[in-house]
Amino acid sequence: MSRLVGSLQRRERPPRRTGVSSGMEFAVLGAGPQSMLFLPGGPGSEVATGLMAALEERQLRPYLAAGYATWTTTRRRDMPAGHTVADMARDQAKFIRAEMGGRADVVVGQSYGGLIALHLAADHPDVVGRVVIVGAAARVSDWGREVDGRWARLRATGQHARAGSTMLEYLLPDERYAWLRRMAGPLAGVAFRGGRTPAGDLLVEAEAERTFDAREALSRISVPVLMVCGGSDRFFPPPLVEETAEAIDDCTTLTYQGLGHIRTISSSRLPQDILGWLDDRPTVR
Repeated sequence: MSRLVGSLQRRERPPRRTGVSSGMEFAVLGAGPQSMLFLPGGPGSEVATGLMAALEERQLRPYLAAGYATWTTTRRRDMPAGHTVADMARDQAKFIRAEMGGRADVVVGQSYGGLIALHLAADHPDVVGRVVIVGAAARVSDWGREVDGRWARLRATGQHARAGSTMLEYLLPDERYAWLRRMAGPLAGVAFRGGRTPAGDLLVEAEAERTFDAREALSRISVPVLMVCGGSDRFFPPPLVEETAEAIDDCTTLTYQGLGHIRTISSSRLPQDILGWLDDRPTVR
């Protein structure tokens, strides 16, 4: 770990700034002529700090080298009860208009962020150039809604060890590993101590996910879309991704065979595949 930290520190660091706008925390890395907005997974969202910020920078370097300034936003803080995914997309559109000159050249929605990105493209096309959906679809599987809702409630009530065990279901869903999840839960739960997402927002996001269904919005998406899915993703199985892609006018799909939800989102192939698609797809103006 010390070697990794040292290598990150020795490399020339791109400019980075953070702030708060439209009720959302954000971070901007680089100063390229094109903009790429990342909408992270959830429930819960935070701007990375410390070592996590350095690791995030490492993951974003291919986009920076390609001439993008990368933006990452949280969800709006202190969302009211009943705030939907479509409402969260409206919040993001407000942020883009206030901070990004009214347009994000590329929006990359990862997992929960992908749900928001679908509504952003459908309901606010003026602020979006192209959209990449990674590990998401217009519906969430029953299994995914249940485990995410349980995870959010445990975090909101400070039950970190049990939240850690639940998070491990994402990686080890088979009941054969229930004993391992219980044993490793307290260690995994350490990551949630000191989290900055308000408890109420965790619950709002979980409820919004429970009722989420964006199928009626898909026909309104006019910008080019890339959907990257895992062949073994239990949150968004390939049939749900295929259903989503077929309803979007201009949609390319890419499947990482054998990969589950987390491994798809964190795949080292992802930046190359996204940038390759962007090179091939014109921007809609």
